[in-house]
Amino acid sequence: MLWLVLCLSFDHSHRSLTGLTMADNILFITSNRLGDAVLSTAVLAALLDEHPQARLTIACGPLPAPLFATMPNRPRLIPMPKRRYGGHWWRLWREVARERWDIVVDLRDSAVSRLVRARKRLIFRALPDSAGRHKVDQFAERLKLPTPLMPRLWFSDSQISAAREHMQPEKGPILAVGPAANWAGKEWPMDRYQALIDKLTASDGPLPQARVAVSAAPNERQQAIAAWDRVPEDRQIDLMRNTDPAFAAACLTHVDLYVGNDSGLMHIAAAVGVPTVGLFGPSDDRIYAPYGPRTTWVRSPISKAELIRAVDAGERPLPSLMDEIDSGDVEVACHHILNATHEADPAKPGNPANQAPSMVADQS
Repeated sequence: MLWLVLCLSFDHSHRSLTGLTMADNILFITSNRLGDAVLSTAVLAALLDEHPQARLTIACGPLPAPLFATMPNRPRLIPMPKRRYGGHWWRLWREVARERWDIVVDLRDSAVSRLVRARKRLIFRALPDSAGRHKVDQFAERLKLPTPLMPRLWFSDSQISAAREHMQPEKGPILAVGPAANWAGKEWPMDRYQALIDKLTASDGPLPQARVAVSAAPNERQQAIAAWDRVPEDRQIDLMRNTDPAFAAACLTHVDLYVGNDSGLMHIAAAVGVPTVGLFGPSDDRIYAPYGPRTTWVRSPISKAELIRAVDAGERPLPSLMDEIDSGDVEVACHHILNATHEADPAKPGNPANQAPSMVADQS
């Protein structure tokens, strides 16, 4: 049985984002983690819509940096690999302290944003997890931004061309799966991914004879390729060899459905408008569910807190934490999001009214 949780409606107010009529020089400090950086593009997109002429400087981790490299403003990027004793913050301050900024947006609540000259500061401090607010909604609330906010990614002509050549969408439908994660406890059992692929791509399934793209980081390849065990080689698409998340994002624009664990790639799929089904166990879907007009998710009936407690107490091994997510529930979620996508107005891909309800697996 599935409990359908209706999404909150968006506030369509149109007040000014920053209160400034002109901003030529903007510093944007965002996450070193891929998923959080993708979600932060909701703030960046709103900022650029209000100040399209602005020069951007973006400070972020090395992994998500390519996502920002092809923005239309050609931003200056400052990758921030972690250093001992917070040395990466000292390096960032030296890079930006000499300039006078019109706007500083700091999504990491760092000292740097308080130690540079700025006309306007937007400093984000996350709500406690107990508040249960999605990260994008927190951005809007804590930074006092007009809503709706929506993550957005940007691609160059060469990326678009290379992605089309790699994916060859003219050959038919594509199912993408993300069976890996940065922590073993967040990985749904591989045999269930294999069974789901069989059902979705069967001749009577919603994506008959679809090719199957497997997405994962290069270091996760050995575990992720098992998703192809029952997929003919001519129907396999490899999204694991290229370490550039921007190229993976451009490739995912050609996908008909994405199913994956809670990961940065799941957030990328949602951000580019792909019908996305996220799977959650020991991570908080209230804060990190896929966010966008064509998203849904299925979570374990066992709470995050209980799963973490059981692991810490030695009562459960890490690979078992997603076991309670039922394959049938995930299959129903896939059918639901595909049907909702087909019924939605394709001329309005950013319309929050097209958001699918979330799905929570019931233990009964």
